[in-house]
Amino acid sequence: MPDFRISTLREELDVPLIHAFLANESTWALGIPLATVQRSIDHSLCFGGFLGSSQVAFARVISDYATFANLVDMFVLAEYRGQGFSKSILQAVLTHSQLQGLRRFTLATGDAHGLYAKFGFTAPLRPQSLMERYYPDIYADARRPSS
Repeated sequence: MPDFRISTLREELDVPLIHAFLANESTWALGIPLATVQRSIDHSLCFGGFLGSSQVAFARVISDYATFANLVDMFVLAEYRGQGFSKSILQAVLTHSQLQGLRRFTLATGDAHGLYAKFGFTAPLRPQSLMERYYPDIYADARRPSS
């Protein structure tokens, strides 16, 4: 594997790259505004994956650092997939000192169940206890003109 470096320093993150991926290539945040991405980064523990000075991967964790964490916005740019970078960044997330001893660590995925299962993630033990308010098209709706 090439020299893949992971950093949690916000000042190293390539926010325009993260925004471009989320807004244009992700399946979960199409159309997300740059200001929303910046605010989410400001209030999360973020992991940037770098080859040299170029960012090629990202993951964001929302947590109280005591009982709960949620992994979101994890991606590897298409041209860098298949090289083990997703496993490396996920390992960095799960071994981070501030994310130890948590009662629950959650994530949502549409297509990477196999990857996350290798790291101990399973379907919820009691799915009937989980509820959500979910607006999958919130960013697209915000771009539509008012009538």
